[in-house]
Amino acid sequence: MKEPRIIVCAKQIPDPEAPFSNVSVDVEKKQVLVDAPLVISPYDENALEAAIRIKEELGGKITVLSMGRKVSDTLMRKAIAAGADALILLEDPLFDGLDSDSAAYVLSCAIRKIGDYDLVLTGRQAGDWDSGQVGLILAEILDIPCISLARSVKITDAGALVQKSVPVGYEVVEAGLPAVVTVSNEVGELRYVARSKMLLLLKKPLSIPKWDAKQLGCDVEKLRKLELTELSLPADMGRECFLIEGSTGDQAEKLATVLRELR
Repeated sequence: MKEPRIIVCAKQIPDPEAPFSNVSVDVEKKQVLVDAPLVISPYDENALEAAIRIKEELGGKITVLSMGRKVSDTLMRKAIAAGADALILLEDPLFDGLDSDSAAYVLSCAIRKIGDYDLVLTGRQAGDWDSGQVGLILAEILDIPCISLARSVKITDAGALVQKSVPVGYEVVEAGLPAVVTVSNEVGELRYVARSKMLLLLKKPLSIPKWDAKQLGCDVEKLRKLELTELSLPADMGRECFLIEGSTGDQAEKLATVLRELR
């Protein structure tokens, strides 16, 4: 078996663990603002971990793609520290706020530019919008098989062997290569990267290509942005809201009484 060439698509998002107090809405600009540091989307970290395990077993090369208007190469060095071999940043103002179809299109342009690959891994969904569409659309554009919701990924002589999560357990699914696999959290978290290793890597010069829309040969007409057109309160869930006044101790006691009555 030849050593596999793996591409991992990793999106940078505001830290989803940030408190709600750090999230605000600009009504005039119709934007959701999150005051939090950027991180690699958690499911994409699961995908990177799956790729590293394959590399440990079979060898090969892992290339990580990250796309946006302004991509942090400092953050993406974490992927190198964990076990990836190369980074390619897709950076252009035109890539800001794209819908799922357009994001998949840009990634497909980059993958075709790379040219030589066996497996493309993405997270099952992004940790910000949670659409869960990009990986599936990407496979459609590339015209290759796709397996979603992977809890385990292996490469055999026959192709990609995947345990696919379903509501009552998992199915074992196989697809020929090249293929796209969207990875779920059951694979496990990305391995711990020692701070000392990260600091050494940050000091080391790395050649990180940055490709814009022109270099990728993107058709600008296919780059459509998400637009927030309306803001509204959540739908009525059939229960009344209530305000509890008083000291913290009084509020806690009254809230416990209300929750008990509501069972």
